[in-house]
Amino acid sequence: MTSFARPAAALVLLAASLIPLAASAGEIKTTAKAVVELFTSQGCSSCPPADQLLSELAGTPEVIALSYHVDYWDYAGWPDTLGHEANTQLQRNYAASWHNNRIYTPQMVVNGLKGVVGSRRNEVSKAIGTAALALPVDLLTADDMLEITVPGQAGLGDAVVWLVSYINAVDVAIERGENSGKTITYSHVVTGRRAVGMWEAGMGMHIKLPLSEVLDGPADGAVVLVQAGTKALPGPILGAAAFEQ
Repeated sequence: MTSFARPAAALVLLAASLIPLAASAGEIKTTAKAVVELFTSQGCSSCPPADQLLSELAGTPEVIALSYHVDYWDYAGWPDTLGHEANTQLQRNYAASWHNNRIYTPQMVVNGLKGVVGSRRNEVSKAIGTAALALPVDLLTADDMLEITVPGQAGLGDAVVWLVSYINAVDVAIERGENSGKTITYSHVVTGRRAVGMWEAGMGMHIKLPLSEVLDGPADGAVVLVQAGTKALPGPILGAAAFEQ
């Protein structure tokens, strides 16, 4: 998997609250009702409260959290050490799918359906409170493989299955820009995102992937997303599960 993240000053691995599904080298979270994707930047002064909120959400059983660092604030004097243009493009694609041309940070996207200001706790809580994932996604780790099973479900359209790798936690000392002098811990930082197949509503999907490919480079966790729409116009997330080493 292509790595998105630039080298960080330091990596700190933190324990996450995950639900074990099987005795294996990793842990699984399959009961979440919401996938929260935060678009953030180290160069954004209003982002640290949203970064902290995402960290809190990541420790709850009802949320699968992902942090995408964008690169469009790099001009302000501090190039985001975790930023990547692919993350900015994903945010633009969400906006296009909602017939909107505005992107901003911090933005939290809940289940691919709507974006809210990531620092506004009440708005985030309300969006998560009404969220639901209709499609179960089962993960199993054994013999150095990750096994993904998504049953068929009538009434839903076919969807793309995405594998998103992440680093559990990264400490970054910011030396310039709007957050100069701060050391911020970023949670569930995305390092790569790729399609691994299609889920067909009438047949379901079953696939095995080597853990060495799932957790490449610095990644120590991954999320499987079943998402309607296309890469250019992402739609609702139908189901999701997370694996962490």
